[in-house]
Amino acid sequence: MHNPLKRSVGIFSAAALTAVQSLSFSTAAPVSAADTTKFPYVIEGEDLTDATLWTSIYADEVPGYSGEGFFYLSASPASFTVTVPEDGMYTITVRGAQILNQEGRMQTLKINGKAYTTTADYSREWRDYNFGVVRLSKGENTLEFVPTYGYMAIDYITVSEAEFPDLSKASSETCDPDATSETKALMKYLHSVYGSNILSGQQQIYGGGNTIQTTIRYDSNSDKCTDQDGVEYTIDKDSYDKDEQGNKFPWHCTGPDGRVYTYSTQNRNYTYNNYEKDVELINELTGKYPAIQGFDFGSYCPCYAWDDGVAGRMIDWTNEKGGICTASWHVNVPTDTADYTLGEPLDFSKTTYSEKTNFKTANCLVEGTLEYDYFQLCMKNLAAELKKLQDAGVPVIFRPFHEAEGNPSKTNDPTDGSGAWFWWAKEGAAVYKELWAFLQDTLEDEYGLHNLIWEQNLYAWSDASAAWYSGDDRVDIVAFDKYNTQYNRHDGKTSGPNLDAESGIFFKLHGYVKGNKMVAMAENDSVPSLDNMKVEHADWLYFCPWYDTPETPFVSGTNYQDHDELKALYNSEYCITLDELPEDLFNSSALPTETSSSTGVKATKLGDANCDDNVNIADAVLVMQVATNPDKYAKGKTALSITETGEANADVDGKKGLTNQDALLIQKFKLGLITEFPVIS
Repeated sequence: MHNPLKRSVGIFSAAALTAVQSLSFSTAAPVSAADTTKFPYVIEGEDLTDATLWTSIYADEVPGYSGEGFFYLSASPASFTVTVPEDGMYTITVRGAQILNQEGRMQTLKINGKAYTTTADYSREWRDYNFGVVRLSKGENTLEFVPTYGYMAIDYITVSEAEFPDLSKASSETCDPDATSETKALMKYLHSVYGSNILSGQQQIYGGGNTIQTTIRYDSNSDKCTDQDGVEYTIDKDSYDKDEQGNKFPWHCTGPDGRVYTYSTQNRNYTYNNYEKDVELINELTGKYPAIQGFDFGSYCPCYAWDDGVAGRMIDWTNEKGGICTASWHVNVPTDTADYTLGEPLDFSKTTYSEKTNFKTANCLVEGTLEYDYFQLCMKNLAAELKKLQDAGVPVIFRPFHEAEGNPSKTNDPTDGSGAWFWWAKEGAAVYKELWAFLQDTLEDEYGLHNLIWEQNLYAWSDASAAWYSGDDRVDIVAFDKYNTQYNRHDGKTSGPNLDAESGIFFKLHGYVKGNKMVAMAENDSVPSLDNMKVEHADWLYFCPWYDTPETPFVSGTNYQDHDELKALYNSEYCITLDELPEDLFNSSALPTETSSSTGVKATKLGDANCDDNVNIADAVLVMQVATNPDKYAKGKTALSITETGEANADVDGKKGLTNQDALLIQKFKLGLITEFPVIS
């Protein structure tokens, strides 16, 4: 299973060397240097094409403008052009003023016809508005301010080459200091690939989906379950029950292949759920399986709790297949608490995980309330499943209370929960964060669960999203859910797959957590294209399409996925698939330990030749540069040279001096073919 064929060392070495030799060359026709815009580029608002000159906003003066005046975006658009040598990312900043709406007003900037929006806060003085990091295409680009809402004064615009953050600064340590060794190992592995690769993922259906009918029936006279071919199935003796007529039957039976079947009261036969349907679809489309599979604990809601076998599937995925598990928790509450008696089953139609319930979220923390007692049952049921996983050595990227903020607030208070979609966030950010902490403390302190990597789903639709963040001491990963085949597109289309990398949201989330946490795409419809992610530096930790349904075929439907792009991504060097995960991923840190090399200088991290606190292909490339061009790259030769510490880190074979053997070992380590270096201390 763990055979990294597409990253064979020989091919990888050749590709790396080719990359070194061709860094300064491009096969595409170059843009003339004389035509290329010099950055940072600044243009006065009144100098935009089709702009009119304003010196006041009707009777309102806004003193301190530069140039002759400013442009007031009201009824007509205005534009300008810049020319860039290659596709790349640029930051757009507007010095402006917005005096119409105190709650802020949305502004629209079109880049080559593709719309980007931001909210301009109220200001009677000139201030800088960040229109984000956008992609400009090789050649001439048209940037146009359009009055979709408008009514903003534009003094001048600055276009700058984007600066990208150092993603290696994200923490590789779990927020739970008592995390299990498997959990800490997984966290370190995630950190080791963050910024250099993306992990593939796929959500599976939960709670009884993808039902397959069978001919298995129960004969009460013989007390046997058999199918039409006479094959006998083992009855689960603990699952006997009686129907409304008083007839005895078992809820579950097991086939010779170990598959568990469940009784259908409607057809009086036994069925099973094809939970593997979506990952098999991925394999059919790409020839690969995802590295991560998504699960959900929603079926253990106290209102209607049933065992859908999720713990067993997760244990199999990790311990048998070698994959990584992530899990959400669509936990329902009674729609009307007056209909519910604690501990009694409730018709599914009278439950919800939406915000449309009179269930008081804040009461989950108040002893003596129905909500408190109910949430205690929720946590008890959840903990029982998580305990099975911990006992089996399975760590989980756990994503409870997802999509916290929902839509931007409908009021002047951006944290009041008025835009929330789910009950856990409907009473605002403060209650939501208290609930998060309560769940975390209960699972860790009361139930002794330490196999969780805590992932918080900040939705990132507004500048207030950061207010929903629970803090570095309670979160390991922050995530975004990308659903934009219909809305929030930047490609000028109105339907079909949206290959946008959502780099703007990636950098916004990175900023919310000050770079201290890794950033993931925990759910999505369309998977971003490889080209968009690479050019835009949108280095999501992983992606994970939601499961297929007839109404929303997120995997199989060509209106959601570009299957050619998906195949290209899965089979690229950038994307990590199931077969490429390290063999001992959960038994070691997957990172080298500190030691001394044969140079006599203390190594800070073996394999880290460029001293960026990360071990990846760039380190192997630098070692090959040192070996093949020592006059330029050997220690102390030029500004590009390897440092003394870098040389100590890179001398991984323990033999004096750097050779291609060191580069080869670094590549093997990166591929997971080895988990430690044979360095001689």
